[in-house]
Amino acid sequence: MSGKTAMVAQRISIFPLTGVILFPGLQVPLHIFEPRYRALVSDAMARDRQIGMIQPRGPGDPPALFDMGCVGRIIDVEALDDGRYNLVLEGFARFRVLRELDVTTPFRQIEAELIGEGEEDQALSSIERASLERESQRFANAQGYSVDWDSVARLDDRSLVNGIAQIAPFDAAAKQALLEAPSLQIRADLLVQLMQFFGRRDSDDPKVTLQ
Repeated sequence: MSGKTAMVAQRISIFPLTGVILFPGLQVPLHIFEPRYRALVSDAMARDRQIGMIQPRGPGDPPALFDMGCVGRIIDVEALDDGRYNLVLEGFARFRVLRELDVTTPFRQIEAELIGEGEEDQALSSIERASLERESQRFANAQGYSVDWDSVARLDDRSLVNGIAQIAPFDAAAKQALLEAPSLQIRADLLVQLMQFFGRRDSDDPKVTLQ
């Protein structure tokens, strides 16, 4: 963790969305239909193409935010005739909220510090990698998922860990904990624990639904 780069403060326009977590290096498709978020996309396209994805903590108007999110860059956008957008956002850096800004825009903006990661935080040991792959296969089989494991084996450690963290059917709190993990190694270890925990719950109680 000593490889973390210096943190940089930045103004970020945010899209609070429960259950949707973006990780650095990963992509998420979004369908934008609310007027305030259509304004957000229009503004982002005119400036830096950046949007911060962050989870709200609960109900409220506006709802409180979690302390950490991930800023992404719009890499593909389709503007529909009625003003809606289909877009793909690619994450490039986690951020920690410093304060919410008082703005006149219909969308919320924050001042946040971007969190860089050092190269040594992008690799797992062979034991950590094997443990994650083994537990992922068990979890996928238990859930009935069809996975191309040859392709998975070719992923670098960062893509593997963040990819599982983003697509796994965990609840919003679990996904937030994964995002906030301070290193790739800790995130991988937490993933293994979560797959074991949620896998047991799902097998013990078929009524449990994972979000």
